[in-house]
Amino acid sequence: MIMLNFYTILLQKIKPGFHYSCWFSAMLVTSVLNSAHANTLNIGPFEHDPVPGGIAIVNLGIATDTTPPTVTLGVRPVAVMENNKQWYAIVGVSLSTKAGKHQLAVHSGDTKMIIDFDIEDKQYEEQRIVIKDKRKVNPAPYDMERINKENVRIKEVKAYRYKELLSDKFQMPLEGILTSPFGLRRFFNDQPRRPHGGIDIAGDNGTPVYAPATGLVVETGDYFFNGNCIFLEHGLGLQSFYAHLSKIHVKPGDKVNAGDLIGEVGATGRVTGPHLHWSVGLNGTWVDPNLLLED
Repeated sequence: MIMLNFYTILLQKIKPGFHYSCWFSAMLVTSVLNSAHANTLNIGPFEHDPVPGGIAIVNLGIATDTTPPTVTLGVRPVAVMENNKQWYAIVGVSLSTKAGKHQLAVHSGDTKMIIDFDIEDKQYEEQRIVIKDKRKVNPAPYDMERINKENVRIKEVKAYRYKELLSDKFQMPLEGILTSPFGLRRFFNDQPRRPHGGIDIAGDNGTPVYAPATGLVVETGDYFFNGNCIFLEHGLGLQSFYAHLSKIHVKPGDKVNAGDLIGEVGATGRVTGPHLHWSVGLNGTWVDPNLLLED
């Protein structure tokens, strides 16, 4: 394995329009280092799977300082963790991301560098669902007023980050039959909608739903599409989301541990029947929950 000193080799002061030859060499070495980790590296609860809807674990170099670098993907902050004296960026990859080379901006003090990482292609299956309540497919104007306000709130919630990771293990919040996997390209009443950003687990109305890991309750509420729902923050921007609940047993500000009762399965919001919709978010985008579950 190539060892790379993040602070003495990689970090260079960048001036607009100016490029250093050693800068290019450092980026090339980093690219080789990250390629060597492909499909082999897990850190904490995260499994490396650099595809749309997956998680890319990107090596940033030797951790010679106790303060981690600041990393962003576009404008979104990215989680950084130390493992075996190396810093790693834990990147949630959106379902809309195209395969190919992407870039992280890495900052430490007044220095900055750009690190490339590769996303592999993945194609998800199609799912067509018939929704009887037509307003849940084509909302009325007064519904849109509510939806727009809820979307603003959801954006605020997804931007919340606790300073440290609260758990390195995840478990299923509900044992049941998986009815809809992650990433499906969805059509409601033959109209294309956003891909499925979570997994659906069948359950009878009132079936208990448990916290999959230690976390903080950031938001609860009754949303137009999601019905009764809960957002948990597990640290460093790692979040989990539970929708269509019949009952909510927690409130914002609560701390929960793995196995604590947080809600009950229901059929609220846009549904065809009772089930739990469970999503996991990382740097503000939904990723496959299976990448955090224990084997």
